[in-house]
Amino acid sequence: MDPRMSEWMNLILRWAHVVAGVMWIGHLYFFNFVNAHVAKTFDADSKKKVVPELMPRALYWFRWGAAWTWVTGVLLLGIVYYMGGNLLDAGSEMSVAIGTVLSLAVIIVGFVVYDILWQSPMKKNPVAGTVVSVILVAVVTWWLSTMLSGRAVFIHLGSLFGTTMAANVWMRIWPAQRKIITAIKNGQAPDAALPALAAMRSKHNTYMSVPLLLLMVSNHYPTVYGGPQGWVYAVGFVIAGFLVTWWLYNKSGTPAPAKY
Repeated sequence: MDPRMSEWMNLILRWAHVVAGVMWIGHLYFFNFVNAHVAKTFDADSKKKVVPELMPRALYWFRWGAAWTWVTGVLLLGIVYYMGGNLLDAGSEMSVAIGTVLSLAVIIVGFVVYDILWQSPMKKNPVAGTVVSVILVAVVTWWLSTMLSGRAVFIHLGSLFGTTMAANVWMRIWPAQRKIITAIKNGQAPDAALPALAAMRSKHNTYMSVPLLLLMVSNHYPTVYGGPQGWVYAVGFVIAGFLVTWWLYNKSGTPAPAKY
């Protein structure tokens, strides 16, 4: 590809990626840190008036923000890593083609494993599920570090989180929310399993979003990803991101955000 064309595509896709991501994650935080608490104060009549008007509009920007963030992210992977020479370390015996296939397989299989795990009885024990998930993330990150460049390890771990989050939106959260909105609009109580499913996957997305944001800008910090211990830093940032999100959830449940 002509270097000038590649540079322009990189610029345009990054711009679109960031704008779509802001739209998506902004709505994600609104749902989890604001709306989740406000909705608890609604009576049945309020829900029937507010939910059918608010949620379809918010979920429109939420799900399409997720879709375009993912699409532009995949295109950027192709330009910067699979065609841009940043996937493997210099002198790697692995071919770019094999590295590309393995990298994409990790992203796709990663969501499948996550989805199976959180549909199992493990979903009733979130602490155990989180511990298992972190261990799996650590194993995958280490394995990626044995094949890919340090920079590619960080970005592919972020891509795994981003793909899981986008799949959650389109395959779990949005289908459940459609049924919830329809039931409330018709004056009926939705199946209790639907709000529980949507809330759980939305909460997972919120927890993944904080480390995701750091992983996506990690290419600016070779000191972090450049050494043999880079994969350890990546896992550490994931854990730190989870702890920050835990604090944000606790803060959102206090009276402080409601004051002015």
